[in-house]
Amino acid sequence: MGEPPAGPAPGAFARAWAKALSGTSYLPMTHAQLEALLQRLTDQLAEALRTEPLDLRAGHRVASELVAAHIASAEALGRTVEVIQLRLVRDLDLVADDTADRMARLLAAIATGYARALRDRTLDEQEAIRRATLTARADAERALRASEARFRHQATHDPLTDLPNRTLFAERLAAVLDGSTSGVHRVGLCFLDIDRFKRINDSYGHQIGDRALVAAAHRLSRAVEPHLVARLGGDAFVILVERSTGTGDVLAVAESALAALAEPVLVGGHDCTVTASVGIVERRVADTSPDDLMRAAGSTLHWAKTAGGAGWAMYDAERDEREQARQALSAAIPGGLERGEFYLDYQPLTSLQDGSVLGVEALVRWRHPQLGVLSPDSFIGLAEETGLIVPLGAWVLAEACREAVGWSTATGEPPYVSVNLAVRQLRRPGLVQEVRSLLRRTGLPPNRLQLEITESMMMGGAEEPVRTLRALADLGVRIAIDDFGTGYSNLAYLRDLPVTELKVAGEFVRGLRAPEAADERILASLVSLAHALDLTVTAEGVETVGQAERLRAIGCDAGQGWHFGRPAPADHILARIR
Repeated sequence: MGEPPAGPAPGAFARAWAKALSGTSYLPMTHAQLEALLQRLTDQLAEALRTEPLDLRAGHRVASELVAAHIASAEALGRTVEVIQLRLVRDLDLVADDTADRMARLLAAIATGYARALRDRTLDEQEAIRRATLTARADAERALRASEARFRHQATHDPLTDLPNRTLFAERLAAVLDGSTSGVHRVGLCFLDIDRFKRINDSYGHQIGDRALVAAAHRLSRAVEPHLVARLGGDAFVILVERSTGTGDVLAVAESALAALAEPVLVGGHDCTVTASVGIVERRVADTSPDDLMRAAGSTLHWAKTAGGAGWAMYDAERDEREQARQALSAAIPGGLERGEFYLDYQPLTSLQDGSVLGVEALVRWRHPQLGVLSPDSFIGLAEETGLIVPLGAWVLAEACREAVGWSTATGEPPYVSVNLAVRQLRRPGLVQEVRSLLRRTGLPPNRLQLEITESMMMGGAEEPVRTLRALADLGVRIAIDDFGTGYSNLAYLRDLPVTELKVAGEFVRGLRAPEAADERILASLVSLAHALDLTVTAEGVETVGQAERLRAIGCDAGQGWHFGRPAPADHILARIR
């Protein structure tokens, strides 16, 4: 209700009425506005009392206006009746013969109107509340439906690219495989990953990277329609070819996808060029399952990545079987160490001058419970790839020192034991302390331990490996360069390394076929230069008497190979040196 209009100054009765109502209700008006309202109502009451016959509707209207103005409490009604009854007739000089009767009827009309107005207001408020409740419930239900719908653009679609996500893709793939009624139906997958996408994020920021992903997603969708394209997360996508007629179909889809991504895209003022790798799997529906397809596609994508990227690789069951076998073998290494399945054989390093055994190289073997005895070629590469070479190498080093400490000879110095160090071992911060503790624990003299490293391990220019070798040499441990000649073949860097021996690769020894062979001249030069650096030289891969004689003739110090003995257990070596 708006504010009452300003009128003439209220009379004494209106002021008395306003004073009586003070404090009975919360009134959204000033005191002057209240007096103006009550003066208007006073005029209506006075007019009703003067009118013949008595206008009782005026009492109803006055009551309604009071309630509408929030003068609606029981106390306010009581004071209104009281002030009208006591002062209205006197203050307004309304005395007549039937004034008392008319006043009583007017007060009854006011009371009745008051009750009706309160009832109507209560009903109106209840209706308003009901309508508000219904409106709020309808709004809440609409919001809930919208939220559920959004939860479903979010549960099945990628929020960044709006492509189907992993969940929807998995449902679709399962439906394709389960819904096939014929065993001849075929299905294909293209598992795609953007090459080196991290460079875009690192160069331009993640916001540009996200926009580039969105652009790539849209290109993929357009290029391979009507096939389903899903984003699996990060920069990985998968394309489902539901009704393949052979590998050619899926290959064509993969090439379309690669071509679509190859063109540069302008994002935020930057030309972003991306390439991708794709793993392709295609097979009969009856021969596969969702997990098999995805695992095979992931393996094939890895092949495409390791081949350099920017291309595709087709699934090869034989290759996959070999790699799974390698993975199983790799996973079995820790358990094999715990169960004592590894052991050492030793191969002698023999003096070319007098035939004595100068040292022995420790060579690890694996007595696998299912596969039999495995040579290092079967598992050392796996151990290096996975980092398991660290615990395996530590075991080899400890076992070699433990066995060698008990070796003795009838005359002369017992042979040293030579152990290969992997790159990961050499770069471990605790290697020097590990060797020091091992020598102290076993009692093996430091000069009877030789550690072999490859020359390529020292060519990276890093200072830490060199410092590690110097610390080991300071302990008294021998340092040898293994397979020398297969890498950089640079003798100059040996001046700065604490090396005591060069082990020349067997490729040079096998070249000793004809007199004045080029390999013989190369070997002679290597031996001469090594001796100038106070290094001893051991030739690897010596298999014949002729090779041994020619190596001795050019001044080589020692030889290793089948001519001097095949790898054998420690007791065989002990029998020979004693």
